[in-house]
Amino acid sequence: MNDTTIHHALIPEALRDIMSEAGYRVERVKLPEEVVCLRSATGGLTFEVRFANQVTDQSGAYADAVFQAVFQVEGELPLELINKWNVTRRFGRLYVLPRALLLNMDTSVLGGVTSDYLRAQIEIWDRLVQQFLAYLREEVPKLAAATSAEVGANGTQAAKADAPTEAEAPAA
Repeated sequence: MNDTTIHHALIPEALRDIMSEAGYRVERVKLPEEVVCLRSATGGLTFEVRFANQVTDQSGAYADAVFQAVFQVEGELPLELINKWNVTRRFGRLYVLPRALLLNMDTSVLGGVTSDYLRAQIEIWDRLVQQFLAYLREEVPKLAAATSAEVGANGTQAAKADAPTEAEAPAA
């Protein structure tokens, strides 16, 4: 691509265009409390880009944004599973919400960044989401096996955890 345009603020329409050029279908949505966001998907999973810290001298321009995907959870996941993800990943973080997991990644343009940098951030986000799905596919069966062994050992049933499949869209 090699676009060296310098962005000193994030403008939703400009980021939408960069995402579209990268092959994403993107729509701008207005959330409660006047939060501006872009909604898209990767691998069939919905995610949002929420803008924050409006630049004071530019209307509709923001200093940063957060890429977010919410995954519904049935039962409870042990914090060790969440912490293991966070320790082994550099750019994205996983948070526990009531009945959900939130995967997010912050992006800032303070000091100025190129369009290529923003495109790279989108690619990093896409990889994080795909890695997270693979992580759940690998770790949740281990958790289920451990839970089954625990049920067999003491006769009580522990919480059940379900990993989303690629066909399931996360709650937005």
